Amino acid sequence: MRETRNAQASIFDRYAKHEIGNQLAMMSTILDNCRGLIRWVEADLAGKGTQRTGRTGLPVESVLRCAILKQARQLSYKELAFYLEDSGSFRSFARLPQGLVPKKSGLQDNISRIKPQTWERINQALVGQALADGVECCNQVRIDSTVVETNIHEPSDSSLLSDGIRILTRLMVNAKKTLKVPGIDFTDHRKPARSLARQVFYTRGIAKKEPLYRDLLSHAEQVMKDSSDALWHVQLYRFRGPAYGQWINQVKHYRRLLRRVIRQTRRRVLNGESVPATEKVVSLYESHTDIIVKGSRDIQYGHKLNLTTGKEGLVLDATVESGNPCDTERYLPMIRRQEPIYGQLPDRIAADGGYASTANLREAKALGVSEVAFQKKKGLTIDAMTSSKKVYKQLCDFRAGIESNISELKRAYGLKRSLWRKLQGFMADIWSSIVSYNLVRIARLNSS
Repeated sequence: MRETRNAQASIFDRYAKHEIGNQLAMMSTILDNCRGLIRWVEADLAGKGTQRTGRTGLPVESVLRCAILKQARQLSYKELAFYLEDSGSFRSFARLPQGLVPKKSGLQDNISRIKPQTWERINQALVGQALADGVECCNQVRIDSTVVETNIHEPSDSSLLSDGIRILTRLMVNAKKTLKVPGIDFTDHRKPARSLARQVFYTRGIAKKEPLYRDLLSHAEQVMKDSSDALWHVQLYRFRGPAYGQWINQVKHYRRLLRRVIRQTRRRVLNGESVPATEKVVSLYESHTDIIVKGSRDIQYGHKLNLTTGKEGLVLDATVESGNPCDTERYLPMIRRQEPIYGQLPDRIAADGGYASTANLREAKALGVSEVAFQKKKGLTIDAMTSSKKVYKQLCDFRAGIESNISELKRAYGLKRSLWRKLQGFMADIWSSIVSYNLVRIARLNSS
């Protein structure tokens, strides 16, 4: 049975007399002062299907602390495994049992099971403790949005068609050679599809590209037909074990995505239609990816993130948005989220000009917010927003500080691009980075 924590770890604590060592010691104390964190993580690690017997594995507390080390220092799992073996400070912070050296596969398996909802709950507990200790206050906040990219290549219809052909063909090869399902017969279209995709990339002009796309679409449709036949054959053998059911689910998933890619390619290339962003597929592996356009800047592929930070720069709250909602639509929901989380609404709020509107100003005042400042007025007067020009300037200067918070999250905590797979992994990466950022920041504030 997995231990909750290593009860004797404190005997072996040994932090280096260095800035990083002192910071890790302070972070460890902060985690110890927050009750309930380990219990929440334990619920994720002991989820459905987990056996209560067998090898002990990493203690729950060590899993949480290893995850924080990984995000705070931006390490790969391989690097994390090395530092946990090599560094006394890292081992002390992680509370590893004496003699236990975790492998990268074990670290990845355990850390990836912590849900994004648990990370969000941990963040609220850490910030709540910081508020109680007077390290941070939530009566003056600032709001801004940014984009976190998913780990995909620049999408194009030709590359998506080629990817779909490659994935489904590989699955059919697996069914024939590994699962040993008889009766599966198909033609390998991967090489001609790859060649056509490259020709499309280097060809200029839609008129010249159209016949190439028609050939590529014919290959994709043939693969769809072959995979449908293969699916029928494998379904006859699904009683043999879970591997057959997993194969069926994978094929159904990628067939559904490839069908959408074929449809959007026909609409855009052959019919000359403009396909709405909400109907487009931009990745077969990270199909949850949204198309985000902020102003006149370059198109980004990922998810929009709305952040609320306090006076000392702690991230009080964050939301990972679906689609590309306008900032004005998310202003009031971000304000209202503060009361159920921290028990009060802020008195002063500063936000980017993208959130500005007469309705938002009126509703924020109605909620009891005394001072509201938007960086760009957009027809609003200073007298309507704040009590004086001095207060308005103070809030605008205060709002500018969130840009440095976002910059640090992107540069030092990996929020420029998330490398974690699927939507739940993406959200867990976001929240674990925020937790690590806040924990390091609280440690710095406590030591200053």
